[in-house]
Parts: sequence; structure tokens; C-alpha cells
Amino acid sequence: MADTPAAPAATQRARVRVPLRFADGYHADAELVTFHGLADGREHLAMVLGDPGEVPLVRLHSECLTGDVLGSARCDCGPQLREAVERIADRGGVLLYLRQEGRGIGLYNKLDAYALQDEGLDTYEANAALGLPEDARDYTAGAQMLRALGIDRVDLLTNNPDKAGQLGDLGVDVRDRVPTGVFTTRHNVHYLRAKALRTQHTLPLAELHATG
Repeated sequence: MADTPAAPAATQRARVRVPLRFADGYHADAELVTFHGLADGREHLAMVLGDPGEVPLVRLHSECLTGDVLGSARCDCGPQLREAVERIADRGGVLLYLRQEGRGIGLYNKLDAYALQDEGLDTYEANAALGLPEDARDYTAGAQMLRALGIDRVDLLTNNPDKAGQLGDLGVDVRDRVPTGVFTTRHNVHYLRAKALRTQHTLPLAELHATG
């Protein structure tokens, strides 16, 4: 996304402290921040963890009901969310929870894509077969949220080069791209392999081939 114009300013709406608890017993205190004026009008949320400091560790985490809430093993979203909260809390930073289910295509379409994956298509081929973009996510609101929090330089916790590219185009300085862990199961190995091959996620292909 080259030459993306700067996003209009958003403002903080409210802040509230919430204790987070995960199924494995890990817990952390977060300050949840809501916003006015986000470009897409969605109810995105920032989780401020620890002291963000001058260059915070930031993750842009796209909502995944099946992985984050239901614990689906078909993706790595739930484990990535759990890992990100701990790593950001330890260092200080922000997790942006973005309401972009199914890489932006929505929950119902994502489940339709799952059915096509069961017939042999990969995650990107399934989206295309439904007449949908491979990845419809736009991080303009994420850049707005960071600026509203007074953040213009980050270390980005991600394996996805598109997130760093979009933030850079939107005027957020990504000092470093920090890889997440690799959370492989027999149910998601083909999904992870497709991400590495099709959209250059920084995932170890040799390990994924071995798992598959």
C-alpha cells in the first residue's frame, strides 16, 4: 500500500483498567482504551500493558472468534494473542485488537472458506473462490489509534510484512519487526505453510514441512 495518505486524527474516548485472565493461569492487568473518529467506524480496542516507554512493543491483532474465544486449532490466532499479551506486558507496550475477523472478510465468510479448505484449497485460494480478497485488512485505524496514544515509533510484534509496510506508509515508524512464536498443530500446518509461501510471513518452512 504505497503512498497511503495520513489518516485523519482520532481521539481517545475512554480508558478503563481490566484484569486479564487466560485459561493456562497467566494473568495481567491492562488498560483498555476506546476511540472516537476511527476511519472505518469499527469498535477497535487498544490494550495498554506495562509502561510503553519511548519505543513500545506493539502488536496489531486481528479479531478471530474461533481462535481467540473458542480455541480453534485451525489457526494460530489464540496462541499468538496469549503470547503477545505476556511479551508486551513484560516489556511495556500496546496490543491493538482490531475487529477484522477472517482477514477482513467477516465470520460467516471465514467459515465458508473453511469448508472450501476442507475440500483441498488453501486459505487464500478459498477466499478467491468466494470472490473475496486474499487479505482485506486495512491498518489505517491502527495507525490512528497509535497516534491518539501518542505513539509514532514502534517495535512491531508480527510475522506479517504487510502490517509493517502499511504502518510505514501511514507514517508510523517501525523500528524493528519482532517475530512471534510458531504455534503449529496438525490442524493448522497447511494454513501456516500457505502464509509463509503466499504472503511471505516469517515462518520456518522446514519446520512446517516436517510437521506436515
